[in-house]
Amino acid sequence: MTTESATSAGPFVISGTAQKQAWEDGIMPPVEDLGGGLWSIPVPMPQSSLRYVIVYALELTDGVAIIDAGWDTDAAWAALNDGLGTAGYAMADVKAALITHIHPDHYGLAGRVREASGAWIALHPADAAALSQRYVDMDDLFAKMRAHLADCGVPPETTDDMRGASMGVRPFVSFAEPDVLLEDGDSPDTPGWDLRAVWTPGHSPGHLCFYAPERKLLMSGDHVLPRITPNISFHPQQSASPLADFIESLAKVALLETEEVLPAHEYRFRGLAARVTQLREHHEERFGEILATVSARPGCTAWDVATTLTWSRPWDQIESWMRRAALGETLAHMMVLETRGQLRREGRSPERWETTGR
Repeated sequence: MTTESATSAGPFVISGTAQKQAWEDGIMPPVEDLGGGLWSIPVPMPQSSLRYVIVYALELTDGVAIIDAGWDTDAAWAALNDGLGTAGYAMADVKAALITHIHPDHYGLAGRVREASGAWIALHPADAAALSQRYVDMDDLFAKMRAHLADCGVPPETTDDMRGASMGVRPFVSFAEPDVLLEDGDSPDTPGWDLRAVWTPGHSPGHLCFYAPERKLLMSGDHVLPRITPNISFHPQQSASPLADFIESLAKVALLETEEVLPAHEYRFRGLAARVTQLREHHEERFGEILATVSARPGCTAWDVATTLTWSRPWDQIESWMRRAALGETLAHMMVLETRGQLRREGRSPERWETTGR
């Protein structure tokens, strides 16, 4: 049984029906043999409504490669090992860890995997460049984040709490520098698989999808998910306009000849172009909501706008870490509207925004 919703780009079809049912039931989905030497292994995530990240195991001629790794917790480590065992492998058989991006639920266990197996770790250079500042020497990042929050108009009494809000997930990362840097279009050394790295910045500056053209499969990481939109935030470690990058990256993957999309969360689906259309439409709706908000409150800050937008729950029920993500997402939209000539800003600490009338 599949679930469909028609769009102008064709049908969106949920193909991971067991994963979808598990999602609805609030349980972990099963390890699945997807055929052709490909396995999906759910790895649990603490402190997250997403509940799990899906690691993909690719059978090689001399072992197995994994795409993403999970959080660095004992439960995640056990789930990854058990999943590999179900596929007929052990951790010692892992030859490569291809990491879509450096967020803890994807990169966190990479170092532990390499230590146990000798596998090489691959990242895009843009994410690799952010590793040390993000997870080791964080003082400079903290200072930049404080200035960023001030520019956004975050109240002083809230700044300290939001500045270090992401530190709660730092223990879930086993820091490891990558062994291999993958640029857009590179083919990693994965014997038995014709695999191509597709650079899709937005969710992170160096986010990678992995495309198997002969099999017409896209391992999409967090770039394209079936149910939710990934958080696209502006912050001190982002590109100049992450949402513009993301929208461009959506158009890029929509051109790939793809029969099935294997995301890092939720469940597999078909109809990549249709899902891209949905995501683009969502962001256009958000642009309209932000324009209306700024028009009604000329001279407002990004914080003012974020606190009045529609979120999945009331603002006063959103915790500091997610408030910071929501603020960054709001600002990313405002920056695109600025580029389009529909918004302008002036001043510092805080920056004030108004519409241009275009």
